[in-house]
Amino acid sequence: MSEQMLKGVRVLDLTNVLAGPFATLHLALLGAEVIKIERPGSGDLARKLGTLTELNEQLMGTSFLAQNANKKSVTLNTKSPEGKEIFLKLVKDADVLVENFRPGVMDRLGLSYDILKEINPGLVYCAISGFGQTGPDAHKPAYDQIIQGLSGEMAVNGDERLNPLRAGFPVCDTVGGLNAAFAIMAALYHRERTGQGQFIDIAMLDSIMPLMGWVAANLLIAKREPQPMGNDNFTAAPSGVFITKDGHINIAANKQEQWESVCDVLDLPGLKSDPRFQERDIRKQNRKALTPLLEAKLIERGTQDWVELLNANGVPSGAILSLEEALKQPQIKHRQTLKDVAIDGIGSVPLFTLTAKFDQTPGDITSPPPRLSAHTAEVLASIGIEEDKLADLTARHVI
Repeated sequence: MSEQMLKGVRVLDLTNVLAGPFATLHLALLGAEVIKIERPGSGDLARKLGTLTELNEQLMGTSFLAQNANKKSVTLNTKSPEGKEIFLKLVKDADVLVENFRPGVMDRLGLSYDILKEINPGLVYCAISGFGQTGPDAHKPAYDQIIQGLSGEMAVNGDERLNPLRAGFPVCDTVGGLNAAFAIMAALYHRERTGQGQFIDIAMLDSIMPLMGWVAANLLIAKREPQPMGNDNFTAAPSGVFITKDGHINIAANKQEQWESVCDVLDLPGLKSDPRFQERDIRKQNRKALTPLLEAKLIERGTQDWVELLNANGVPSGAILSLEEALKQPQIKHRQTLKDVAIDGIGSVPLFTLTAKFDQTPGDITSPPPRLSAHTAEVLASIGIEEDKLADLTARHVI
């Protein structure tokens, strides 16, 4: 296998559930040694989250499996004096530390960045939280749905019948994790040039809002409030979801020539000269009148027929797949977005791999999500803790 990009980079991962583990997953897929520091006995809360009770009981819930390939699991009670001492030894040789506690928790543990940088000046310390480390809301509890509501993201979803509307997956958590991974990589690059570590403050609220850049720009610059438009694209018409003979189709005729091709393919040449639809901005204003005219033709044939016809004529279009259909589609298989990973006691499970395709330093899943504490002995041995000491530490619930 080619050399992995982050080989030799050691990451201490104190995170739980989603935003933090999603960040460190990307580092692990690029070859970093990611050591999950978990609570003895229970570990990451995600170990108990998922729809399969039997996996939750094994502390290997589906939510945990999804985010933790390529990582090592070490149990350590950082509240105990001996656990803290072990942790500080691990910090000395670490390159990155990631945590997603509420602001102030690491300070109370005596493990703040100011203390850790004295031990390891090159440490890249990334704190992920709902609102950031400072500000009037910094200490408020934050879950994905709370951030979706406070960011304005729910307000721009849905339509006049269903609004506000949350995204169907934890978009704020995952975007926060991606933002953290991006920031950590940038900080490692800076350290490579200067030798300096630094503190990174990632807020889920900050992270999601720039994703609404176009919508926000219309409000910030043009002073136009967003209108919930359901499955329609506010930048163009016809651009959205339309009914066909056997279901629905996405059509994105975002350019004038694409609009004219839609008229040709649907054999509706008169629409091109209709004053309600001739110009892009006027057409957007009259989309409610346009849609039924198009659907009267679209219901004559099935989705796949229209997809092939429209795409062949330069109009971007596609079926609307169920999640199962989406995961099994040939393009996803070709891209190897999922990989079957063997897990002892569970069997083979499909997990997402790194979706950035590097030709020289590809990322990959090389080890399954770890059982709780599976690597405690191995990792502690690397800082000089002998095997006979492990039993004593276990008996005293330090590990």
